Amino acid sequence: MNFSTARSYTYLSIAAALMTIALNTGAYFLTGSVGLLSDALESGINLVAALAAFWALSFAHAPADEDHPFGHNKAEYFSSGLESILIIITAIGIAVVAWPRLFSPHPIEQIGWGLFLSLIATAINGGVAWILLRAGRRLRSITLRTDGHHLLTDVWTSVGITVGIFGVKLTGWLILDPLIALIVAVSILFSGVRLLRETGAGLLDTALPNEERDRITSIFGIYEPQGIHFHALRTRVSGSRRFATFHVLVPGGLTVQQGHDLCEEVEEAIVHALPGTNVVSHMEPLEDPKSWADLELDRTFDPPTSFK
Repeated sequence: MNFSTARSYTYLSIAAALMTIALNTGAYFLTGSVGLLSDALESGINLVAALAAFWALSFAHAPADEDHPFGHNKAEYFSSGLESILIIITAIGIAVVAWPRLFSPHPIEQIGWGLFLSLIATAINGGVAWILLRAGRRLRSITLRTDGHHLLTDVWTSVGITVGIFGVKLTGWLILDPLIALIVAVSILFSGVRLLRETGAGLLDTALPNEERDRITSIFGIYEPQGIHFHALRTRVSGSRRFATFHVLVPGGLTVQQGHDLCEEVEEAIVHALPGTNVVSHMEPLEDPKSWADLELDRTFDPPTSFK
């Protein structure tokens, strides 16, 4: 399989979810552990999330059209938002099942086989999470990053459940099983809320990270000694794409062609520094006071003293 697109990685995520559902469900039926039941429920959520990711990434990479001139990249946020909500629902479901067990603990049977199946499922999730996180960073896909972080959370919660079951085996304290399950539910809940907040930030057109904006302003700094000024920098993130707009203030004596060539040069430098960025610049005459009229919205640059 060619893993050159974000969508191709969803096949791996779907396959991993199916395998871990079978393993964790088998572990639960062997042991009767509510902790392992929480793992099985989480695996089911993983499958739904992987299918949603496949749809979202398919739609997000559709070419721009007349009704969507900026593309369909925000479709990725539907997937991450759905996954976040499902994670929260799962956490509540685990807590509902585990709470009565605190007051009426059940014995755990065939611990050895149950843990063996659970550890195999944990290893699968860990390997796939590592692959998805690397691919998400490389391809700038919030969907893959969200799926990877979710699977990584599953790994740590599975480790906690395993520790709890070992504790039951060593001490005979049956209450450890539902207690660990409740702790897992709280951990999953916080993970879901965090992912939901990240999704909301993307839908609200959050600006590029400071480090990426600094790359843009450092490019501006190359031209300022030449008497070129920049302001009204606006940036946003939409799925895997970046957008940046800004004003370029040039001496009025430049020809239109010279000013155009300068803007093209600056835009190309930004795209080279931040691949995949859609850059739009607006050229204005440096000497015209109207060129500085929108500066009040920009706290990054100040006009020269002679124009204040």
